[in-house]
Order: sequence, then C-alpha cells, then structure tokens
Amino acid sequence: MDAQTLLLLRRASYGPTPALLAEAQRTGRQAWLDRQLEPAAIPDDYVTGVLRRFPRVQWPIAKVRAEYADDFGSWDVMVELTRATLVRAAWSERQLFELMVEFWSNHLNVTCPSGDVWDSRADYDKVVRQHTFGKFSDLLVAASLHPAMQSYLDNASSTKEHPNENQGRELLELHTVGVGTGYTEDDVKNSARILTGFGTDGSGEAVYRADRHFIGPVSVLGFSDPNSSAEGGQELAVRYLEYLARHENTARQLATKLSLRFVSDNPPASLISRLTQVYLENDTAIVPVLRALFGSREFATSAGQKVRRPYEDLVATLRILGMKADAKGIAGIESLHWMILDMGHAPLYWGPPNGYPDVAAAWQSPAGTLARWNAHLDIAARWWPKTLTGPALTTLIPSPRPATHGALINALAERLLQRKATKAQQIAVCDFLTDEWHKITPATPIAKDSVIIGWRLPYVVSLLLDSPAHALR
Repeated sequence: MDAQTLLLLRRASYGPTPALLAEAQRTGRQAWLDRQLEPAAIPDDYVTGVLRRFPRVQWPIAKVRAEYADDFGSWDVMVELTRATLVRAAWSERQLFELMVEFWSNHLNVTCPSGDVWDSRADYDKVVRQHTFGKFSDLLVAASLHPAMQSYLDNASSTKEHPNENQGRELLELHTVGVGTGYTEDDVKNSARILTGFGTDGSGEAVYRADRHFIGPVSVLGFSDPNSSAEGGQELAVRYLEYLARHENTARQLATKLSLRFVSDNPPASLISRLTQVYLENDTAIVPVLRALFGSREFATSAGQKVRRPYEDLVATLRILGMKADAKGIAGIESLHWMILDMGHAPLYWGPPNGYPDVAAAWQSPAGTLARWNAHLDIAARWWPKTLTGPALTTLIPSPRPATHGALINALAERLLQRKATKAQQIAVCDFLTDEWHKITPATPIAKDSVIIGWRLPYVVSLLLDSPAHALR
C-alpha cells in the first residue's frame, strides 16, 4: 500500500484493520475518503447489534428521569454512554465520523460522567452526532442551548439580576473565537447577559424564561442589539451564537484545532489560513474543511508528526488484532473501560471545559508508557479482558510460515505495523527470545517447537506494538 493511503487511514480512522486496508487498496484513497464523508450510506450492522446491549443511551431526558425516579443523580446512563462510545470507536465502519464526534465532544466538552448532567448527557451526545458533519453554526446553537451545557456551565442558575458569566466566558474562550482574540471583560459580561433566561425546568428539559432575561443594549465583538424585549431573548441568543460561529477568529480557532488533530502538533500557518477561508466560504460547513485538510500538501507531508493518545492506542490495538466485543454480555467492554480509565483517557471523561489536550507532550510519562505496554500484552495474550472475541493469535503467522526468526518478525511487523521491522527490532526481539540454552538471531531457523510460534508469540506481538510505529497516528 502506498504511503499516502496508509497515512490517511491512520489519521482518518482509529487504526487500520486488515479489512480497512483491503478496502482502501481496492477503491483507492479518494474513494475511501468520499465514502467516509457520507456515513449514513455505510452499513454498520455489527456495531448496531452491539449497541443494543446499551439501550439507555437512546433514552430521552424524560425517560431517564422516570426510570430513575427513586435514584435521582444515578450515573448508570452516563457510564453506559462512555462504554457505547468505546464500542463505536473500536468497531464502527464509520470511522471518520466517530473521530469527528470525538472532536466535537472534546471541543464542546460536557464531562461524562458528571453529576449535573446525569439525566441529559446521553441526549447531548445525540445532538453532537446529529450535527457532526453539518454546519458548525447549527451545532453551536444546539449544543449551547442544550440542558446539558446549560447545567454544566451554570447558565441554568443565571438571572437578569445576577448573570452567571461561566457559559458566556467559555463560549468566547473555548467554543468560538478563542482566548487572546481581543474580547474584553465587558464582552464577557454581555455574552452572559444575552444567555440569561435559558436553563432547565423541573423536568430537566431546556426552557427559556423571559422573566429571567436581561433587558438592555448588548455588544460583543461587533455584534450589537438593543435587546429591548425579554420575549425576543430566544431569537437574540440564536443570532448571537450564529454570529460567533461565522466570526473569522472562530474559523481560525477551528482550523487550528482540526490541524492539531489530523496534521501536526505544530500545524503550518499556511494550512490554518487556507482552512479558515474554506470554512468561511462554506458558511461554517465542516465537510469542505475536511476535504481541504486531507487533500492538502501539508497533510501529505505530515507523516510521523502525530502520536496516538492512550485511548487511540488502546482502540488501535483492538482493531489491528481483530478483537471484537463479547459474544454475549458486556464484561469485556466493561474491562476495556476500566483499562482506559486507569490510563487517564476514558472517552468524554475530561473534567475541565477545555477538553482533552491533543499534543504528544501532554501524554508523555514513564507511567503512561508502561500502561500502554501492559495493555498491549494483556490484550495480545488474552489475559484481560478475557471475554472479548477474535481470531487466535496464531492466525497472524503467515502460511507458509517464514523459515527464520527474522523473516517471521518482519512478517508480523508488516501485519501489525504496516511496515517491515528494522534490523534493530529483529535483533531486539531475538535477544528477548534468547535463553541460556538457545541463542536466537534473525537467521535462526524456526523449528516446530520454537517459542516464537508458541507460548512467547503474545510477547513478540506486544513488543512490536510497543514500538514507535504503533504509537504514531
């Protein structure tokens, strides 16, 4: 497979699988991308079936509250949402869509699980999914006025007498124009005033209360309105949010974050400027921006510039080894959830409103590296989780079997890492296999009782997954 196609697959999915590699090889890079940008046309029967084990993620707010009438504040639905999110990332055929759902969930972060959104966070996820490949202006309005965001950023408690500045500030700092783009403290206060009146009612649903809306002139970054009627507060907030979504600084912030996600920890200014223009010219539509990004020279020359975060590493490991969900039940999926919690990168779980960092430096530590390596071995050896399904590890061994240890290590590397093993890797693995009775080198023939095709095969596989080649997006 050519290097450009492989780069696209590693960046626009959670990691290649043999089937994904074969599909891209058959259809070509552009056709694969075109298909991913039309997710509704991609059958996803396997994931649909697994998600039936998590029925509560589809419940509306009213049903969550009704079912937990005797246990208000339960985290059950939010935990189920986290596990369903992991399922979609690992096994959905709609890989780029799931990556972008994660991107928007991170950009418009509402921590899950979190006590304030116990009844509304799963419904919020549906809103993000609905608008993931649409216009950011529509997503921003829907997310900002959703009861989960209203509760998470305290706007539900905001009144005309005492406007709570939290959502008004984060809307500017994080969700749209970005910090350092010239807004003032007065802008923040007016941003909060515009959002007064919105909140949640006794049933947990979104509500607008005109009697709580601030009345008086408001002005934020060139947006101004006499705001003379409380009854017009709803329409005012929508116009304000749509104005911010179309602001040039919002376009630049989103272009920067998309470039950080898919291109480089230090994205080129040329790419950011181009994507900013594409965003503005297409009235905040996201798909044209993604097409421009993946078709850019900057993307094509970015190999080796992005590192998988722990969650992405775990999911990529499942995918390349062909691991699937439990045949029945969810014990294995629950174990994966605990595993990624221990690694500090459970989906949706980031506490502050700014979302998980997406640069390698934020995730580098000896403990983090050890956690990844332990996960590789646990999964490869089928030690934990025990109930996931998938092919036996011996199916990774080509037929006919390579004659020497070096040739087999090379074949395993091509299967797992989509590249040949370096001579140093071959020697290192052979040194690991060497004991006091057997000196193993890359040239050593493989006998029928060689440990490399027996009890030490999981260790060899995990050692290859421990390499920098697997760590890279």
